[in-house]
Amino acid sequence: MERSVDLLQPLWRALVVFRVVTWVFAGFGVWTRWDGIVHPYGAVLQLAVMGVWTAVSSYGYSIRWGRRNTRLAFVDLIVTVGCMYATLWAQPLVDIRAGASVLTSVWAAGPVLALAISRGRDGGLLGAATISVALLSLRGIDNVSKILSNVQLLLVAGLVVGYAATTMRRAGERLRSAIAAESATAERLRLSRSIHDGVLQVLAQVQRRGTAIGGEALELAELAAEQEVALRTLMSPRPAVGEGDRVDLCRLLLPLATTRVEVVVPAGPVLLPAATASELVAAVKEALSNVTKHAGPDARAWVVVEEVGEEVVVSIRDDGIGTTPARLEQARVDGHLGVSQSIRGRITDLGGTVTVHTAPGEGTEWELKV
Repeated sequence: MERSVDLLQPLWRALVVFRVVTWVFAGFGVWTRWDGIVHPYGAVLQLAVMGVWTAVSSYGYSIRWGRRNTRLAFVDLIVTVGCMYATLWAQPLVDIRAGASVLTSVWAAGPVLALAISRGRDGGLLGAATISVALLSLRGIDNVSKILSNVQLLLVAGLVVGYAATTMRRAGERLRSAIAAESATAERLRLSRSIHDGVLQVLAQVQRRGTAIGGEALELAELAAEQEVALRTLMSPRPAVGEGDRVDLCRLLLPLATTRVEVVVPAGPVLLPAATASELVAAVKEALSNVTKHAGPDARAWVVVEEVGEEVVVSIRDDGIGTTPARLEQARVDGHLGVSQSIRGRITDLGGTVTVHTAPGEGTEWELKV
């Protein structure tokens, strides 16, 4: 699967083609300047070494499409610098500094592109700097102005290809994540159909029959109803969405649904930093725990998630017996830390706000904003 979504393959293939074409171009340059070369057969030997390395490096890059190839790219850089200095087999150093060509020509840019693909911008710049220093040492300080355009082209190539490779690598990672999420969703849907046709129908039947029979069977009906809700939540087709360290708050809250707790979330993901989402879910759990303890045996609760501008608002409302703000404050003074620490403390630490509305006989509503 990883190979099928590897977006770097075209870059590696282009590099191999570039190596072959520029080697042919270097050979053509030797042929056209044959009469001006002091040691022509030294140039032939240099071309032979370049040709062998072109074949070896191309094979090495080809059998590892899309992988980082860092070691091979560094070896390529070393060999290429050696081939540049091998021009001395064909031309004396004094002639090169007087204007004779370095026979590797554009072929020397190969490891710059390889490092850019493998290591991104920094690798491309490292390769460009190394080739530029080697070229400068051959040409001499007095010829800096003459090789400046070549140095600029190497740096631009390293930057552009490195940036493109980094972008494509990130895109490939996101594509792999999307494919994995799609596969997981498809499998979840398949299981959902199977469970719906079997387990859920059985649980629904047990709930109906237990309620109708009453007595001890009523407890069995309630357990069946709870398990039905839990299974429906577990098999929800909502995809697992996340970006970096951000998670979907809705996926964390949906499992809190029971026969007496309904969780209502937006259709799209509500992304929050993982730590923030974890603390917010913990506060919601504490609020639901208070409903169980204090709202009455028949109380129902609703958890509603909303995005309002740049804020995320989570409301926890119940239809229980309610209380008064004075009693909540008295509970805090008496050392009951559920409200003051588990709810208010968590949200305050996140830089958010907590509002509570309650009255005797009217239930309680918590509003958590982050």
